[in-house]
Amino acid sequence: MSKNTGKKKGIQTIMILAIILLLPGFLYVVLNRNGMANSYATLPIFGEKEVPGTTHKKWGRERMDTIYHEVPNISFVNYDGQPIQLFDQDSAISVVHLFYSRDKSFSTSLINNLNKVSGDFRHNGMVKFYSVTVDTTYDSPEVIKNYIQNIDPSGKRWYFVTKPSSDIFKFAQQGLLQDALASDDVNKPFVIGSSYVLIDSKRRIRGFYDITMKKEVERLSDEIKLLVVEEIRNHPPKIENK
Repeated sequence: MSKNTGKKKGIQTIMILAIILLLPGFLYVVLNRNGMANSYATLPIFGEKEVPGTTHKKWGRERMDTIYHEVPNISFVNYDGQPIQLFDQDSAISVVHLFYSRDKSFSTSLINNLNKVSGDFRHNGMVKFYSVTVDTTYDSPEVIKNYIQNIDPSGKRWYFVTKPSSDIFKFAQQGLLQDALASDDVNKPFVIGSSYVLIDSKRRIRGFYDITMKKEVERLSDEIKLLVVEEIRNHPPKIENK
């Protein structure tokens, strides 16, 4: 074996060893900067955003803080007469929509479709459903109870609420980002949005699902599951030391 050949093999051996030693660290850096941040699907956050100029750390990297639109936390009265706080659990995912009992179009479709979705999540304590009437004068708890007599929301964490603690139209328009206004039409006294609104535990809007479009109810179910995974990841269960 020539001297040059031996030297060449020695260099190759050193390079191979260097690659073996450095590759795990290189991969860690790449995953830490890119892969971990994008290794799961996430839902968008809707509404106006504000960047205050402060930062926080995530996956070891400095990130700009962002203040997102939040749905106001107001109280209602449920169809059974019990007081209801819209966001009474800081780990809950909420699905909210508007309705009124005298409406035979959007309201009926929104409630009928949500009946199945709420049933699918009956055993998931993280998910709550709110059907919010805009007809707060006519839709008393007694009227709503009669209106939903063919639906059993018990055990589903599904609330049919009225008597809001603040203006319902302001809450709908500015909070839920949904259409809601009184109309001069006797047969249709209110105009309401035709969407379900998906809200995370921080009261941020994560999705709109318009029932006038095909497969939106199916997409709602899928994205509730996705948001459940996100909430569990961000709030892992605490293990008590005994």
